[in-house]
Amino acid sequence: MNRIKTATSSKRILAIDILRGITIAGMTMVNNPGSWGHIYAPLRHAQWNGLTPTDLVFPFFMFIMGISTYISLKKYDFTFSRAAALKIIRRTAVIFLIGLGLGWFGSFCFYWASPTEGIGFWAQLGESVWTFDHIRILGVMQRLALCYCAAALVALTMKHSRIPWLIVALLVGYFVLLALGNGFVYGEENILSKVDRAILTPAHMYRDNGIEPEGILSTIPAIAHVLIGFCVARMMLGGKPQTAGDVPAERRHDQKLIALFLVGVILTFAGLLLSYGCPINKKVWSPTFVLTTCGFGSSLLALLIWIIDVKGCKKWSMFFEAFGVNPLFMYVLGNVLSVLFDAISLPWGDGSVSIHGLLYDVTLQPLFGDTGGSLAYALVFIAINWVIGYQLYKRRIYIKI
Repeated sequence: MNRIKTATSSKRILAIDILRGITIAGMTMVNNPGSWGHIYAPLRHAQWNGLTPTDLVFPFFMFIMGISTYISLKKYDFTFSRAAALKIIRRTAVIFLIGLGLGWFGSFCFYWASPTEGIGFWAQLGESVWTFDHIRILGVMQRLALCYCAAALVALTMKHSRIPWLIVALLVGYFVLLALGNGFVYGEENILSKVDRAILTPAHMYRDNGIEPEGILSTIPAIAHVLIGFCVARMMLGGKPQTAGDVPAERRHDQKLIALFLVGVILTFAGLLLSYGCPINKKVWSPTFVLTTCGFGSSLLALLIWIIDVKGCKKWSMFFEAFGVNPLFMYVLGNVLSVLFDAISLPWGDGSVSIHGLLYDVTLQPLFGDTGGSLAYALVFIAINWVIGYQLYKRRIYIKI
């Protein structure tokens, strides 16, 4: 169950909330253009190999999930217990089921808004929706759930000094799988597609040349992705300083900030250099995609800490903080509103128009053109979400999923 908590005294790390907020706002924006036929170029995903700004937002959130996992498990002293295990399993199940629910909700509203001609609405629901014949089993929320569960259990059962070796083993093993199984082929002969189609079946997959971008085998490197975030948090927040005990706390803070930036640079360049033999590819979550995006994430986090903590520039961050303090709730909210904006029709002239159509087709597209209007719609949609998120932020209400 969701828990709503009013936080009055718990201390939060602002830079992490801001980075998390940037990613949630980014995910919401790229998922809601005014027109899928006229997407503003930087908001497009790479069709196959390559990397665009849009391809960074989801992996950034995975990276931050690793950091958050370290913070949340620290209170258990990273010791496996029945209470810790139950919390992990319960949270995993809730997040996974929410992901399935979002898929079902989209299908329900689609049939509600556009029932097939000749078939009654409730009859159509009985035939196509209630049976879950075409519900996508895996997706963004489901990947978050599975990777959180795996990373959290690893954190509680394995020595933390050995986790980097596990990360290497997962990434190298996955690369071998890709290399031997046509893993970089954009089609159904790809081993990832074969496994997903055999287990999930095409009716329960995302339709993209037979590739499920949040598929079963690609969850392996995604787990490594979260574990990198965990290791970064351990470096920043845990352990004893390597310098003498009389070193001022401010200097130790600076040393950790420099270390975080260096980790980001090393991971980024490692991913870019290795991409000549292992292409950067989000849809298969290639090892170089993991390294490069975690590198960018580490560098951006270091920059935010420097701006917010060292320089004290915080006023600009309020917009993103409203997204970052309730990240999963805000992501779910964006998905629900997106569906409702397409499904709810309003009287217009001799007919009707959806809320989406009223904003884009009637208002923004005539003002800014096809692409400009599409971008403007995405920004307006983000603003609507922020208004709701800000009310929770202002009241210090954190909805924990």
